[in-house]
Amino acid sequence: MVPARLRVARELANMSQEELATAAGVSEETGYSRMSHYENGRHKPKYELVCRFAEVLNVPEGYFYTRDDRFAEAMLKLYAGENVKWEE
Repeated sequence: MVPARLRVARELANMSQEELATAAGVSEETGYSRMSHYENGRHKPKYELVCRFAEVLNVPEGYFYTRDDRFAEAMLKLYAGENVKWEE
């Protein structure tokens, strides 16, 4: 996981570390500390937890894993429905 992406997605969702931790099912007692460690790259969350973060933050799971910033941005736009032309 690219740690900075978690912080960016959280900030785009206008959530605090504590709010995201709670919404994703991380213990309230350790939520802030764990989120700080994840966002700074000191610890890596398990894939299942990353999936919960993605669901809460409304981003695709792959956004947290791609190393290419432009591709990550494109993923967010595609996921949000921007630049998608649906045939009728």
